[in-house]
Amino acid sequence: MAVGGVWIPVTLLASTAQTLRNAMQRDLIGALGAVGAAQVRFLFGLPFAVMFLVGLLTATGLHLPRLTAVNLAWTAFGAVSQVIATSLMLAAMRTKSFVVAVAYTKTEAAQIALFGLIALNDPPTAALVAAIALATIGVALMAVRSRKELMADWRSAALGVFSATFFAFAAVGFRSAVIGVDSPSQVLSASVILVVGLAIQSAALGLYLAAFDRPGARGIVGAWRSSLFAGFMGALASQLWFVAFALSEAAPVRTLALIEVPMAQVVSLKMFREPPSLREGLGISLIVIAAGILVWTAR
Repeated sequence: MAVGGVWIPVTLLASTAQTLRNAMQRDLIGALGAVGAAQVRFLFGLPFAVMFLVGLLTATGLHLPRLTAVNLAWTAFGAVSQVIATSLMLAAMRTKSFVVAVAYTKTEAAQIALFGLIALNDPPTAALVAAIALATIGVALMAVRSRKELMADWRSAALGVFSATFFAFAAVGFRSAVIGVDSPSQVLSASVILVVGLAIQSAALGLYLAAFDRPGARGIVGAWRSSLFAGFMGALASQLWFVAFALSEAAPVRTLALIEVPMAQVVSLKMFREPPSLREGLGISLIVIAAGILVWTAR
């Protein structure tokens, strides 16, 4: 069960950091491709995650907890799922506006409620079900303007929805890994799993790029300056997500994280000059109401 309401500000900070990271990654897609831009998140995030962990160990005097085979298996499952999800999301951004691509991926919340119930025995409350329903309707309003448009743009919809599925797998996997660590500190548990997860992801994508996309691998090296901040924001977002997963069930965390969609709208307007429509405004309103329900019931 959720620990007080501490997970709420942690989740909101994670959503902010993730929105900024997604915007930076979108700018890198043209030069690096979807896989190369995804690797930026993991490769350049790993050193910052290690720094977070070392700083935490130094500040607390705690020792590294021992990870079990089950911890490592859940971490690997979450890491691989997140790699696939990120690549699919960035591919969707190639064919759709930044906001709409993000909106498609946010069908994740409803999927997490189901996967969390099956894998973690986290039954949803009535308030959570209501919040998920409102937020999903809001996402649908933002992502799909008409049946004709959906049929014409089925590829973006498919990429976004499948991306959401793998993000849901990742959330369940990482939460299972974090809560299974034998440590007196939830933050330390989250930090350790983050470092292991990023190491797995960086190695897997590094091998892929070396084997199938060497120009993309060289492009990452050349774009290191613009990639550093994206890596930092990615590591910060992941650190906060993992702490939130340690404090609460995955479903309410990722439902509240739908506040990222209106955040993406602001970033889109400022960076990409993509103004919202009336339909998108209504969708954003429903998402904000859903977030309000979660915050109110957690008080």
